[in-house]
Amino acid sequence: MTKDSLRPIRFHWVNKPLLCYPVVLEIFKARERKANSIELSLDLGLSKELCKLTSEGVEVRRELVKWDRLEEIADRKRDIYYVEDGEVLPIQIVDKHFYKLVFVKWLHPPTLEIDGIHMHRIKDVTPEIDAQMKMSLLGSLKCCKILDTCMGLGYTAIESLKKGACRIVTFELDENVLRIAALNPWSKLLCDEKIEVYHGDIIEGIEEYLEYFDIVIHDPPRISIAGELYSLELYVKLARALKPNGRIVHYVGQPGIHTGKKIWRGVMERMRQAGFLVDYNRATRCVYGKKIK
Repeated sequence: MTKDSLRPIRFHWVNKPLLCYPVVLEIFKARERKANSIELSLDLGLSKELCKLTSEGVEVRRELVKWDRLEEIADRKRDIYYVEDGEVLPIQIVDKHFYKLVFVKWLHPPTLEIDGIHMHRIKDVTPEIDAQMKMSLLGSLKCCKILDTCMGLGYTAIESLKKGACRIVTFELDENVLRIAALNPWSKLLCDEKIEVYHGDIIEGIEEYLEYFDIVIHDPPRISIAGELYSLELYVKLARALKPNGRIVHYVGQPGIHTGKKIWRGVMERMRQAGFLVDYNRATRCVYGKKIK
């Protein structure tokens, strides 16, 4: 990444009709009732629209999804599909890693899975509640300028927007993550003009972004996947990017906890060396605090 290349990209939500287990279940129930039409949510619970049932299948936005295809996906309770040119395709990408948008709970946002690892907490919590819990450690976000280091599906950036932040700068290194976020209706608020999305490495990008932030949200993949995002080098750069007394929340998680590992201790020590006053919150699994003057 160079200074010339550090330009925000335009995030564009791709509004494809989506199908998942609860929606398919409603379709089959409507067929049993011999209904001619049904109101369905084709955006993972955010809205509803009228769809026509025929002897061949269900019409979603003038595209026919046949009954035999619906039967194939009916038992795939974790998978999310999009409809395009008459085909029903899973939201997944096979590249150097395997990326997949995964259904969590109806009327709640999905999670991103990479190589079988969830990028959000989903046990006894849903992704947006997880984001809200992390953000609660920061206090008021009203009129704040925020750096969100690892965008993912954008839930922390979107939560910042909802809590009154005036500007959010977010980085995402992985193009495949951006592609999946573009198909996720729960990510569509990333289109808001107050959110600047950068496709690039936060470690390099933060050196070139010559502005200061009130708050840093650092929610990286687990340390075994991206150890450089838990380094003293990055923490020093994040401290430089913050205003005096600027606040930070850093999701650490608990990998290895059952074997006695407590990685947040090492994280806290490195963050203190970088100039932060920090503590650990067990409920959110986050290290949080502020930059020392």
